[in-house]
Amino acid sequence: MTKARLRMGMVGGGPGSFIGPVHRIAAELDREIELVAGAFSSDAARSRQAGESYRIDPARAYPDLDTMLGEEAAREDGIDFVAVTTPNFHHLPAVKAALAAGIPVICDKPATATLAEAEEMAALVAAAGLPFALTYTYSGYPLVREARARVAAGALGAIRKVVVEYPQGWLAAEAEGKQAEWRVDPARAGAGGCIADIGVHAFQLAEFVTGLRVTRIFSDLGAVVPGRVLDDDCQILLRFENGARGALLASQIAVGERNGLSLRIYGEKGGLCWRQESPNELCLHHLNGRTELVQAGDPGLGLDAVAASRTPGGHPEGYLEAFANLYRDFARMLRGEPGALVPGMAEGLRGMRLIDLAVRASRDDLGWVQFPA
Repeated sequence: MTKARLRMGMVGGGPGSFIGPVHRIAAELDREIELVAGAFSSDAARSRQAGESYRIDPARAYPDLDTMLGEEAAREDGIDFVAVTTPNFHHLPAVKAALAAGIPVICDKPATATLAEAEEMAALVAAAGLPFALTYTYSGYPLVREARARVAAGALGAIRKVVVEYPQGWLAAEAEGKQAEWRVDPARAGAGGCIADIGVHAFQLAEFVTGLRVTRIFSDLGAVVPGRVLDDDCQILLRFENGARGALLASQIAVGERNGLSLRIYGEKGGLCWRQESPNELCLHHLNGRTELVQAGDPGLGLDAVAASRTPGGHPEGYLEAFANLYRDFARMLRGEPGALVPGMAEGLRGMRLIDLAVRASRDDLGWVQFPA
């Protein structure tokens, strides 16, 4: 029997949004979910305009979240969950309202604008007992999941060093346009700039693949572009719970860089390397000098990688498919099915602790500081 498609209501994603359409495409890719409603903008006319672009029923393009939650609750075909795709400062009120209405939530990262808000959100999620997920996109790539499985199986032996880099260059000059402007505004982005926008992605990826938690950091954050308040360039030394050393480098002023997220992990028996701009290749380095190239769709991939793949080898899958894997996992959560690897509030809280601690430690020149458990 065919399963009914889950009905999604979106908050944010109005005209000019980058991430809203990405959420919509990812959610609908596997035809398990359908966008049916939204409060796409705080401006009612712009919300209607977005509803037209998403081709939903005009009556379900609402002027605000409270109206959407109220009217959808009265419908027999009302929404099954809410996707929050707004700037960071609106995450907490949106999640709070949805959970209070008994609606599960999938939210864009980072969890909130501040650590205090994240702690409040964590308490709300725990009390509600409803499915909740965060879209740390890169954990959805098949070969990221393969790397995680191989590390867990001991293919590298004890982990000794982890290097995660995320260089971009799009904010190397004055921030112009909707997507740039809110990211450099503390009122909307929160205490962190680059560290909150892409640094948390790098941090989550390192912990996700290694299975190890960071226990100490040494942070050096800078606002390089003149007049900028929030950081746009980050260097953080890491110490992991097993004693492994690491480095997190994130920058949005690296001219010429596009979306260069990469992860290198070195253990006592071997190493691995994965790059987001070549996501269908995973390099495994063996202690005897041999390098093995693992490719998406290869025979012999583990169950998690196979489950996250849609096409045979040689047919590249990328960002949208990885994002869609998170939505497919979230659909499993909503249906009570096993096998979901989608990040949740625990990862969100650790990401917000990284932002808060890195900003304070760098500003106050604290050197090595303990990372909260």
